[in-house]
Amino acid sequence: MRLYTDAQLRELTAEAETFFENGHEPTESPSPDNDRAPATDASDWPADMGPAAFCGLPGDVVRVLAPHTEADPHAILMDFLVLAANAAGDDAHLLIGADRHVPRLNAVIVGITSKGRKGQAYGMARWPLALAAPEWANNNVTTGLSSGEGLIYAVRDPITRQEAIKEKGRVVGYQEVEVDPGVSDKRLCAVEPEFARATRVAGRDGSILSVVIRDSWDTGMLRVMTKNSPVRATGAHISILGQITRDELLRELSTSDIANGMANRFIFQMARRSKLLPDGGQPPVSEIEELGGRLADALRFASSAGRMSRDSAATDLWHAKYAELSAERPGLFGAMTARAEAQVLRLSMVYALLDLNKTIRRQHLEAALAVWERAEATVRYLFGDLTGDSVADTILRALRAQALMTQTDIGALFGRHVPSERIGKATALLLEGGLVTCERIETDGRPAMKWKAK
Repeated sequence: MRLYTDAQLRELTAEAETFFENGHEPTESPSPDNDRAPATDASDWPADMGPAAFCGLPGDVVRVLAPHTEADPHAILMDFLVLAANAAGDDAHLLIGADRHVPRLNAVIVGITSKGRKGQAYGMARWPLALAAPEWANNNVTTGLSSGEGLIYAVRDPITRQEAIKEKGRVVGYQEVEVDPGVSDKRLCAVEPEFARATRVAGRDGSILSVVIRDSWDTGMLRVMTKNSPVRATGAHISILGQITRDELLRELSTSDIANGMANRFIFQMARRSKLLPDGGQPPVSEIEELGGRLADALRFASSAGRMSRDSAATDLWHAKYAELSAERPGLFGAMTARAEAQVLRLSMVYALLDLNKTIRRQHLEAALAVWERAEATVRYLFGDLTGDSVADTILRALRAQALMTQTDIGALFGRHVPSERIGKATALLLEGGLVTCERIETDGRPAMKWKAK
């Protein structure tokens, strides 16, 4: 089920489109240390990441590259973290109970319009990676997510089959014969410039793309559960980088994508054009080469880092933040951010590894928290207090447009075509989420229920 109708999307994006059509483009380059460019709605647009997010090598990459591109620095940083995490491989790991976490990330960069310079951000972030790991950049980065089966095949194990052993035309036994050597390097970064296309593929009947995305983020153990398909992948280290506009995301991302957990395996970041560069930028090649050298050292270190840990200061901060990160939250916001603690943990691992460190220190965790804080703000900006329940969301929109509504008024919203039991479940969901209040008013007859949005 789609989150929004086309009419609702037109209304939702009208203000943003008018803003850009009237020529209101940002004129100043945002950086980790200065004011951000104007947003279409300054009160809602996600605030900039704090300086903590721009520590170490990732911060230096943004500081060197951002002045020479119209891309959003937040998008450059997020793309770089995902790319670097994939190039690092999965030898580095952190054990939390029985779960083995590795530095594996997925992200989606979301623009208000197609002018968000999302592709420029990816190109800039990839530049130092291409210098540090040219073989990986050429062989392990692909474009497009055509199917779940295709994703598995790209990182497949050797494929074998049983063949009969014959002597004088008679079968005397069977032997295992390799018919495909498989792929030895299980690192794969799938870049999808049209992420809306991937969400459509995932929503088709019979598609396993959503399942494969979830399993690849969770364990890296993939297989097609059909009798006639012997293709499987173990130890797959897959990262996905998507690009999409806000209206495409709201149109194409279905409630099932959110409910089944595919969406919360991604870190979402809003992005917009940071400045105007009519003649393009002139990145300092010598500085980028220096970044590439540092990154090459970090990737070599990460490839054999093994088991990681936290120091005492990072442990104290993790304990202080854990309850907040793991708290259950209602609505689409809660569903989209349900893996907050795992995402922060993995981000902190990437920051530590890029610092050539097997020990996650406080600054690495602070950086991860800063990235995640803006990811949560992005989800709030995109989905607000929507619950994902169409009846509940219709009631909430109506309550926010009116000061007060009775139970009769709410029933009238649906032309008496929605059963009272269904409306009761929807209002209970809104109450549970703390989005509305209900006051019982005693009358000469039946008590009246007065509803109000918070």
